[in-house]
Parts: sequence; structure tokens; C-alpha cells
Amino acid sequence: MRTGWERTLGAFTLGAALLLGQPAAHAQGGDKPQYGGTLEVGTVYVTLSALSWDPADWNWKSNHDSGQFYEQLFAADLSKSKKAGGKHAFYADAWLPSDGTRGELAESWQWKDNPLRIEIKLRKGIMFPEKAGVMKSRELVADDVVYAYTRLDKSPKKIVGYFDHVQKVEATDSHTVVITFKEFFAEWDYRFGWGYFSGIYPREVVEAGIANWKNANGTGPFMLTDFVSGNSNTYTKNPNYWDKDKIGGVDYKLPFVDKVVYRTIKDEATNIAALRTGKLDLLEYIRWQNVESLKKSAPQLKWSRWLNMSGTFMSFLVNQKPFDDVRVRRALNMAVNKQEIVSAYYAGNAELFAYPMHPDYIGYFEPLEKMPASIKELFTYDPKKARKLLDEAGVPKNFSFKVQVCSCSPDHMELLPLVAAYLEQVGIKLEIQPMEYAAFLSAMTSRTMTAGYFMNNGHTNPTTTIRKSFTTGQQWNPSGWSDPAFDKKMDEVYRTRDEEKRQEMLKEMTREILDKAPYLWLPTPYIYTAWWPWVKNYDGELRAGAVRPGPIYARLWLDQELKKKMGF
Repeated sequence: MRTGWERTLGAFTLGAALLLGQPAAHAQGGDKPQYGGTLEVGTVYVTLSALSWDPADWNWKSNHDSGQFYEQLFAADLSKSKKAGGKHAFYADAWLPSDGTRGELAESWQWKDNPLRIEIKLRKGIMFPEKAGVMKSRELVADDVVYAYTRLDKSPKKIVGYFDHVQKVEATDSHTVVITFKEFFAEWDYRFGWGYFSGIYPREVVEAGIANWKNANGTGPFMLTDFVSGNSNTYTKNPNYWDKDKIGGVDYKLPFVDKVVYRTIKDEATNIAALRTGKLDLLEYIRWQNVESLKKSAPQLKWSRWLNMSGTFMSFLVNQKPFDDVRVRRALNMAVNKQEIVSAYYAGNAELFAYPMHPDYIGYFEPLEKMPASIKELFTYDPKKARKLLDEAGVPKNFSFKVQVCSCSPDHMELLPLVAAYLEQVGIKLEIQPMEYAAFLSAMTSRTMTAGYFMNNGHTNPTTTIRKSFTTGQQWNPSGWSDPAFDKKMDEVYRTRDEEKRQEMLKEMTREILDKAPYLWLPTPYIYTAWWPWVKNYDGELRAGAVRPGPIYARLWLDQELKKKMGF
């Protein structure tokens, strides 16, 4: 199955583009949509407050918080979701399949040659609302798209090489944007279409001060009307929103709810209690440890389960001794009983091997049983061989090193001491340093992390999971891995139009990086999402773009009478 970011040139005709630009009608069962009410949600990132409102900050979470009001050229076609009879769950953090992608601001798009370019026709009549002290209401035009791209491209925080494939982006008329490419690039639409930093905003917001949430103003279904750091984001219905959803053959104006409130709740017990008592309508991230008790205390809850879309690992600074020695890195992997972590710590609610490729990436993922013996060895508990390799590398017993970990993750705060206990059995001691998220993230982006760095990193998509984590100079490369030959292979992947060839190339690269063990690879847990029955038109969907739930929330509604009948 080809994904939206990997369409081959010429395969995407104008007719197909026009078809994808139109959302399909879909059945939703017997519930008639209702308007009104406030959706109280603990998102996938319930423990984290907003970190930035400016896409040009290149902060990964910005799209999660600003995607309610800053729309993008493309988004998930939610009429192709499983709840609507389609095949897509829309769990992935940043992967839209080609048959599950629609135009959002884009009405249609078409590839052309000589020079290689894509011409995007914007929908007409989409309006920026009036915002006191910021701007008067006006129509979104092609110049807004060009402005957002240019500002992103010129940002000093830009990810290295992110737009190297782009020759230029220009507006050829008021509703046509043309992106001219230096060469074919497999991730063109992820990079500036529905990715982490692809939100379209007006110049007026920047001039008023885009870093200030009070100035935020976009074309999306909601407007940001309040923000209390560490507590909540409040989004209020945009009464002039342009989009509709066809349900049961009837077009309904979006959004249905009057407000969406993201609750930031750092304490796990508190966010679980908030769901159980109905203070939250929806909680997207629930660890397995809390599932059975919730099912007993709140049996009416509805559930979905999904394999985490981010890998768990401890990275090693490979340019520092002794971690520049592959024997040391392999030894630390063998010293940890990963199968026991799956069976005992996660009680079976995890997969031993699901990173850096995710099992959902059909055609790209290879299961552990198909891997070479040298890779299987890294997932087999062998403390005697681990100690032997450490001795050969000259690492003394009682060697210690520091490991930074985010206190925002209950899972990591519990799992890391367990990993430390395994390592201590082979004479390695960890000095654990918990950090608040902002400082933790800054340690990586400023390259001031300790020798060990315990984290999750989103899979994103089959190409980005390799590029962002293991190519030279990338922000999300905590080990500092740098290999010119590996970088060259990554470049070749992006230039390759044939998907089957790309798949084989990425399989080879995945094997190579697994074998070299820049990380202590750890199991990937299953995560649960739960919501009350009064939340309608929802079946556990999480993202309609890169960590962007906005279009999902715009399409669900609340049965407020049912909520009252249930005593809430």
C-alpha cells in the first residue's frame, strides 16, 4: 500500500486528485448528530502542556496544540476510518495512507513535468476570522501558504536538510500554489502538506506576535480562547468554519461541539480519576496497569487498544568512551531481560520488537524471527556474554554513567530503575537524573545530554523513523550517530520512486542500525484509549495528520441527554 508521502510521479492524475479532494459520504449508525456541549479531553500528551504556538519554532508538539485553528493543505480523510466502514484506524503519529488522505485547504493538486512541480488549487471562500487587535476577517489566499512556507524555511531552528528538495514555492494566482522540486522526493507532502510544521497562518498573526497565544487566528474549526500553562487549552467553535461532514446522506456544518478543552494533568492517578468520574469525556493515553480497575469501576466506558507509535530506548552518546565501542553497546543490550520486561513488567501488553520500524508499516517492517542472528542476539538475555564483552572492551566493574529521563512519563520513571537493576548485575551502575519535559527536550536539542538518554521517539513514518534518528546532524538523533555512507543511503531512498525498491532499501538500513546498537532497544507497549458512551462519531482515532487531532474533534458530538441519564 502506497502512502501519501510516497506517491510516485505520474501515478497521481488530476482526476484522482479531484476525487481525493472530496470527502466521501459515510454511515454513522443510528445516532443523529447533535450540536453543543464541551468536550473535555485528556489527549495522547495529557501530561504535557503546550510548548509553542509558532510552527517556525520547529517544535514537534506545536501541531498538536495549534492544529485546531491552523489548517493544512492535506489531512486525513476520516470518511475512510474503520468506524465509517473503511480500513484505517488513524492511530499513527505522522503517517497518512494515500487512500486515506484528502485535501483540506487544497481542493485539488496535480503533478507536472519540465520542471518537476506540483500545482495545488486552494479552496475558495475559506476565511480567517476577525481578531481584535490582530486582523480583520479576510479570505485565505495562496500568498498565505507561500508566507508560511518561507518563514518556516528561513527559521534558524529549521531541521537540517528538511527542504533541500524544494526549488521554490510560489503563488501563481490568488488560489494556486506551485511547488517546484529539484528532484523527486518521496516525502514531499509530509514535509509541507500534513506534517508537524505545515500549519498555514496569516502574516498578521506574526506581526501581532505569534508566540503569544492570544494572537492566534486561523481558518480551522476552533479558535484558541484560553490557555493556562500546565492546566488547560480552551478552543471555542469557529462559527464561520467552512467545512461540512456528510452523515446519513445529510451535510452537517462543522464543528458539532461548542468547545474543546485539553486538560493537562501530570499526575497519572489524577487523570485516571478524572475519566472515571466523568470529568473527562475522553482519555487517549491509558497504560495497561489502569485498564482492569477502570473496567470494573466504570464498566460503561468504550475502549480501543493500539501499539504505541513511539519506540522506547536508552540512547548512548556514541562519540564518547566507552560507548564508541560497539561491543559495549551490544553488551548492555544483552544484559537486559527484554522478554521478562514484556511478560512481567508489561504483563504481556507489549511487543518485544517494534522499533525503529512499526509493525503497521506493511512492506517495511520485518519481524524479529526474520532478522539475522546478530540482531536476535540483542533481544536475548545473556548476562554472561554481556560481561565478557565488557571485559574485552576494558570496561571495569562498577563503571557508572548518568542517564537523563523525563519525569513526565510514569512508564519511564518505573521502567528505567528496572533496566538499571539488570545492568547492575553485570557491573554497570546508572545515575538516574529525572527532568521536567522542557529541560529534558532542551538537553537533546542543545546537545547537552548525558551519556545515557532514556526516551520515546515517534516512529513517524517508514522513512522518517530512520532519517531523523540515525542520520548526521538531525535534531532527534540523541546518540549523535553519524555515518556518511548511511546518510548517502538515506538520500537514495528519498530519490527512489519505486516503492518496492524503497522498502528493500529501508529494510537493509534498519538491519544495519539495529546491529550497530546505538540504543539499548526496549519493548514497545500497547496503549489504551477510553471514552464515555455519550461521545459519538468516535472510535479511538488519534491523529488526522502529524500529531494533529483537530479534524477528529471537529467531527464528534456529545449526546448530552445520555450524559445526564448516566448521572453526569
